Amino acid sequence: GFVYAIAHVRGGTERGWRWYEDGKLANKPNTFSDFIAATRHLIAEGFAAPDRIVAHGGSAGGMLMGAIANAAPALYAGVIADVPFVDVLNTMMDESLPLTPPEWLEWGDPIRSAEAFAAIRSYSPYDNVRPQRYPAILALAGLTDPRVTYWEPAKWVAKLRATMTGGGPVVLRTAMDAGHAGAPGRFDRLEDVARAYAFAIACVSGQIGEGKRAAAD
Repeated sequence: GFVYAIAHVRGGTERGWRWYEDGKLANKPNTFSDFIAATRHLIAEGFAAPDRIVAHGGSAGGMLMGAIANAAPALYAGVIADVPFVDVLNTMMDESLPLTPPEWLEWGDPIRSAEAFAAIRSYSPYDNVRPQRYPAILALAGLTDPRVTYWEPAKWVAKLRATMTGGGPVVLRTAMDAGHAGAPGRFDRLEDVARAYAFAIACVSGQIGEGKRAAAD
């Protein structure tokens, strides 16, 4: 079986409006450090081990997945990023995208503010991929997604594959008939969940990624 944990990180409203404010704009890195701290707490308390943890998040939570993969890759056997908002800087600089101007209140306006540009640049997952080992990563995209355009996860995956020095694999699945909430078919959502679960099981059971190398050793 699995232990399932939900990290109520700053940037959400689970602990009130101040909790939300402490995870937006220049405070956005608090979201990432909170998630990593929650992961380390699970390890310290004996609920999990680094080679048996799979993180999962979608949309802005997918950005969180990209950020923790950059910042603390050794803590995770796998990362599942569902329609991940990983090219934050370029998206927030493209005024032609319908959701960009309204989202400046959340992330900042990097076109008109040098401070916002620097802040977003410091954590945007695509811009912070570095030469290091990465956990196994599954990126899920939808071709007709109007919120997180399909090329964001595609660019991210391509950069990871070109830059990483080991680890992986890094897998991209783009659903040709899916939007931001997934494909419209009756059983499509169940298939998406099953696919994510299968990837997670493969990560912790030694079939792929660091778990496979540990089993071989």
